[in-house]
Amino acid sequence: MIMIRQKVYKVIFLFLPVIIAVTSAGQSPVVVKATADKNRILIGEPVILILTADIPENEAISFFSIDSIPHFEFLERGAIDTTNTSEGTLLRQTMRITSFDSGHWVIPSFALTGKIVTDSIPVDVVFSEFDPNKDYHDIKDVVDVTVEEKKDWLWWYVIGGVALILLLILVYILTRKKKNLEKPPPPPVDPYEEAMRQIETLQKSKPAPKQYYSAMVDIFRQYVLQKKGIRSLQETTDDLVLQLNKLGMSKDGFNRLAQALRLSDFVKFAKYNPSAEDDTELLNAIITSLREIEQVK
Repeated sequence: MIMIRQKVYKVIFLFLPVIIAVTSAGQSPVVVKATADKNRILIGEPVILILTADIPENEAISFFSIDSIPHFEFLERGAIDTTNTSEGTLLRQTMRITSFDSGHWVIPSFALTGKIVTDSIPVDVVFSEFDPNKDYHDIKDVVDVTVEEKKDWLWWYVIGGVALILLLILVYILTRKKKNLEKPPPPPVDPYEEAMRQIETLQKSKPAPKQYYSAMVDIFRQYVLQKKGIRSLQETTDDLVLQLNKLGMSKDGFNRLAQALRLSDFVKFAKYNPSAEDDTELLNAIITSLREIEQVK
């Protein structure tokens, strides 16, 4: 009996590493990466910085929020591209940066969460190389300029002046007629009224669930951009929720809105098939939030 137990224990110990390895392989962690196309540049020369986040299906979708990089300046920030993969979602953003400070600098690690960070990237910023062995360029001598004899251009001046006056008269006549034909600019559109009109139009069109949820969120993002100045169009859902929390909404209204926005992400990335109750909850959450934000001073 003792011999049988010992054999059983040996089999368990032999297969235990295999079981652990298979379990670990089944868990797909979030993978983040930062790359630069150059590690040595001249002062003011651009560097292409690419940030990626490969997020599995069982993880919340979020991305880096970068305000500044020490010793570097942003030349261009590309939009965040989203790609659905067989294992989850791939987020990617391309930025052009440069530096006007010479020296050895490091693009720091960027954190997606507390433990998920990218590698740092060293970059040398240098002046253009100077070769002391090359010959200096001599200062050029003063070049004599031959001055032509003054001719009588009086008639040409008279003709040119008359032509200029006629041209000005013609421009004035055409411009005045054009101004008379121009219609007054339309009155400014109220963001709240425009949002409600777009929601009504969307309800009548009855699009597919993915288009419906995406359009509803876009209408809300456009409203808060125009009404509150929140840069909502390029923000991730998590970043947008953080900014909306500062508007002073009621706790219940804010929670319903945050849940509706996150549900829209799941529908957009084909991770959830919404029901009719979900559609109604999304509509009510958006309309209620528009009315509440409209009342917030």
